[in-house]
Amino acid sequence: MTGPKDVSAREAEVLAALAGDRSNAQIAHRLHISVRTVESHISSLLRKYGVADRRELAALAGAQPAGFSVPTGPSTSFIGREQDRADLTRALGSNRLVSLLGPGGVGKTRLALRVAADVADSYPYGGAVVDLVPVRPGFVVTAVAEALQVSEQPPQPLADAVVERLRRGRTLLVLDNCEHLLDDVAALVSRILTEAPETAVLATSRERLGVAGERPVQLGPLSEAVQLFRERAALVAPELAEDGQLAEKVCAELDGVPLAIELAAARAGSLGADGLLAALDDRLRLLSGGRGADGRHSSLAQVMGWSYDLLDEDERQLFRRLGVFVGGFDLTAAAGVTPDSTMSKLSDLLGRLTDKSLLHRSQHAGTSRWRMLETVRVFALEQLKDEYDEVAALHVAWADRSATRLEQRLVDEQDWRQEFDLIAPDLRAAGSATRDLARKLAHLTFARRRFLEAHDHYLSAASQATNATELYADLRDAADATQVIADGTESYHLMLRAAERAAAEGNEAVRREALATAVMIVNRYEVAVPPPADGGESLLAGDTAAVRVARAWVHRPDLPLAEAAVAAARESGDPLTILNALDVYGTALAAAGRFRDARTAAAERMVLAETLPEHDPRAVAEIVDAFHVASTTAVAVGDVAEAVRLARLTVDPAQSQPFITAPRKVRAFALAGLFDEAIRTADAMWAGWRAAGCPPHAWMASGASCAALAHGLLGTGLAEVWQARALEMARVSDAADSPSLAANAAFVAARLALHEYPGEADRPVERATASFPEPWWEGYAHAAGAELAVVAGHPDAADHLERAARGADQNAWVGAAVQRGRGRLTGDRKLLREAAERFGTLGARFEAEHTLDLCR
Repeated sequence: MTGPKDVSAREAEVLAALAGDRSNAQIAHRLHISVRTVESHISSLLRKYGVADRRELAALAGAQPAGFSVPTGPSTSFIGREQDRADLTRALGSNRLVSLLGPGGVGKTRLALRVAADVADSYPYGGAVVDLVPVRPGFVVTAVAEALQVSEQPPQPLADAVVERLRRGRTLLVLDNCEHLLDDVAALVSRILTEAPETAVLATSRERLGVAGERPVQLGPLSEAVQLFRERAALVAPELAEDGQLAEKVCAELDGVPLAIELAAARAGSLGADGLLAALDDRLRLLSGGRGADGRHSSLAQVMGWSYDLLDEDERQLFRRLGVFVGGFDLTAAAGVTPDSTMSKLSDLLGRLTDKSLLHRSQHAGTSRWRMLETVRVFALEQLKDEYDEVAALHVAWADRSATRLEQRLVDEQDWRQEFDLIAPDLRAAGSATRDLARKLAHLTFARRRFLEAHDHYLSAASQATNATELYADLRDAADATQVIADGTESYHLMLRAAERAAAEGNEAVRREALATAVMIVNRYEVAVPPPADGGESLLAGDTAAVRVARAWVHRPDLPLAEAAVAAARESGDPLTILNALDVYGTALAAAGRFRDARTAAAERMVLAETLPEHDPRAVAEIVDAFHVASTTAVAVGDVAEAVRLARLTVDPAQSQPFITAPRKVRAFALAGLFDEAIRTADAMWAGWRAAGCPPHAWMASGASCAALAHGLLGTGLAEVWQARALEMARVSDAADSPSLAANAAFVAARLALHEYPGEADRPVERATASFPEPWWEGYAHAAGAELAVVAGHPDAADHLERAARGADQNAWVGAAVQRGRGRLTGDRKLLREAAERFGTLGARFEAEHTLDLCR
């Protein structure tokens, strides 16, 4: 949908921010405006879109076609290329992949940006311009995702998320400067052309991508080269702008290459006509042989060469040293690679290099930044020669200082993201130089919610670890980064690797801690490897708090062992160990049928989680689990309203990973009777699961089962589809064979049979009133099965109600359902009205309304 025509630019920004499920304070922080201003814009948007609340507005925001903001490029005027512009526009109109080809400096970027701006209205779902200059091999997908504002949603591969975004509708993707990343670009573009049929790609490169269906457009010399020279020369030497003979001679010598001409024109003021021609002629005479077929390449090298020769020594030194920056730099960064210069001197030199068109200046958050065109940067690097090792070391030192400063801002909760995004290409380029820098980059990347990239940087740090203690620290952080996105298998293997290194070095303390962590992971989380025969008990040694907690996980129904683990954790004083211990304690309480006590333990975990930093991998892994268990226990005690509140919180670190948070949201929304929300969330969950390659996450299956409940009670006719999907996610053909799905599926089947009665009742009753290996949904199943037995006239209906009532003191939903069943059994309308009131108090509005209908 396109939305109202009178939405302002700022309102559109607020609307886009809402799509990320952000609070008003987060939006205000992101857009640098006040919370009151955000509230005003949201009120206006609600009125203009005619929706009732911000959730509907956020849903609309997620469906909005994204805007297409085309960078303006250099501030100087765009000259000529009218025929090239028309040809490129026509090619793009009839081909989905157009490659604009030509040597460096010929003007590919400027023409591509101009044509993208010209055709932007033809792409209602927007697009992005991706500058690939600072991008390293392996990071093309990341760069495209950032440009499209696509968030990482593991375990779905980032490339899948990009393609999913591009499938929405007509989109234009401009990939600028592809030549150093041809394989990576070609692989991504091939997928886009195959899987996103309404997306067009405009690439600029010195070589073809080699992708089927590619339409190459060769960009030759600028026919308006003389006009370009005269306009640019007029900026520094107006008297030369009228010298047509000079312009023609310079342009002929430089083969009409725009960048070479601009560089030459920038020197016209200081050299004059004779000096300009002499300098150019001197440089040309140094070349041996002719220009050959690729003269335009050598023309640019020539003019850069003489431009470099004409710099004074200070300018030359700074110019070549700045070539080490792959993503641009500010004054402080420039000082980092020129330690002998003062800031005032550097500022003057940067201005002089900018005036000579060797640098391009821009503003970011009030700070000046400069960058070189890639062709110029490569030339600058070539001039470093014997200085390269020194300058590279200075670049690494600057990167380390910058990363340290950003880490400190994490602690102070200052806005650091924009600066990180600006310098991330250089941090990545330098990141593998030292273990310390790799860890800092991993930490910042993790805090930026790029969990998979953070995992890779931690592994890079681990490759430089000098001992088992360092290796364990790196692999533990990598393990927790993957645990945030529910990849327990990777986490488990990383801990075994750490233990193996520790054993080889005879470091018994680290070996024990690594094995305790591995045992905890394999018993606590879903891991796609066979656990040790004894659950890992034989791997545990010692009596530390971590070992006690791991042992409690091995024997998790053992309540005394779990209580001892909590006591040991509290004695240790480590909040992360306490969180872990409270989790196994809550699990043991649930196994004993003490759901309210489990809920209390979960609530304590949430309070403790609020004190933890959301940028630390170990902390975030526990915070994410705390949210999951808080929702699970809220459902277990029948507090539907609390489960819905938790589902709508935006402070959960996993909110950027809807694949992870969706199941608990679907469960809460379905029980609350918020069926539309449940269905929308389930659709996103299913799409994410499929896009991720259908990983074996059986714990998600109850989300699909609750989606079946929502569809069935809403009457969409898709309940059976979602019941089948639940089985597929659990990897079983019968729900009874899945411990995590059995009780939930039995509850849903009985509740839908109750809703659709008269119909099949015997089998649903039998299944729902059975015993189940997992306790969380057992009360729901027993209550629904008992009520169905009442409606179906089963002779043992009263017995089923009596058995279900045993769970009423622990689960308020069960209590209300049992009361409704008794009212139906006895015909007592007072009991029905009381049951309706109880359902309403719990936040189960559908059940409350349905119960009231029974009284009429």
